[in-house]
Amino acid sequence: MRSRTPRKTNTMTTINIPLESDLVSLLQSLNQPILDSARELMVLELYRRGTISSGKAAELLGISRWGFISHASRLGIPFFEMTEDEFHVEATQSSQL
Repeated sequence: MRSRTPRKTNTMTTINIPLESDLVSLLQSLNQPILDSARELMVLELYRRGTISSGKAAELLGISRWGFISHASRLGIPFFEMTEDEFHVEATQSSQL
């Protein structure tokens, strides 16, 4: 990820999470500080689960909303999800406009 914008000043809470050395090695291999990797992974998972919006995720990571959507999409996390039936309903409705 690139082009971070300054984050809003928020109250920060520090937590300690014991991690196996194998996991630490994997996080280090992402070529960014472990704190940044962990934050990014947590935010991406919250977004994937639908717990937070793309705007909130972008804000938490200090990037633009479009930058976050693009980044998540490259990682296989869709911007929106719909079933095949929902897609057909949308396609039918849009063709009637």
